[in-house]
Amino acid sequence: MVREANHGEVEQAMATLYDTLGVPTHATEEEIKRAYRKAAMKWHPDRNGGAEEVARATFQEIKDAYAILSDATQRKVYDSVYAEQMRGWEAQRARQQQAQAEREAAARAADEAAYAEMVSLAMRFADEGHNRDVLFGVLLGRRCEAGRAAQIADSVSALQASRREAAKAEADAANTPGVSEAAEVADVPAGPEAASGKQAAAAQDAQTHRANPDKRAEPAAETHPAGVFEGLWFQFLNGLRF
Repeated sequence: MVREANHGEVEQAMATLYDTLGVPTHATEEEIKRAYRKAAMKWHPDRNGGAEEVARATFQEIKDAYAILSDATQRKVYDSVYAEQMRGWEAQRARQQQAQAEREAAARAADEAAYAEMVSLAMRFADEGHNRDVLFGVLLGRRCEAGRAAQIADSVSALQASRREAAKAEADAANTPGVSEAAEVADVPAGPEAASGKQAAAAQDAQTHRANPDKRAEPAAETHPAGVFEGLWFQFLNGLRF
């Protein structure tokens, strides 16, 4: 608001006699005379019924401007003074713009610092396990604007939830058995040698069965030492009979 007001004051002060007549600063005497006649006819009080006061004031300004610009000596002095005033106004305007820029930069820096402080506060409470509503209430208690407090609370809560999910996924991955461990649990041969051995054993059994189709597997008892002793005992008795 200050900047706009100062800018408006400078612009108003910069309005020149040339502007009053509606001619450029390099206008000739003839152009100034024609412009004066046109402006005087437009703003003559007799031509502005119902707005005589405004027309009278404007008409007087037009007359004063023409009186100076139509005189070569007065016009030269006016141009010199105007140029000096113009330099002063430009310098003043530059100072005002610089001061305004510095104020805006300081305000931005303060706002960023306050925002960082609120984010840090919310992160600390989130690390302690508090939910989004608690974060929002804490920020409001520190006089943080409601809209900003809601934004910070939502962002920090979402960040903490993302971190927890990532940690859980990492823990699950660490506790999941590997491929070789899964093979051992399922009692599946891990190498090609075991598969080849089983295939060779199966082929040997098949060949033996074809060579002796009537042969049956011996009872398990005959291969036991007690079974062998019993067979020898029967052979001994048979030998006595003969």
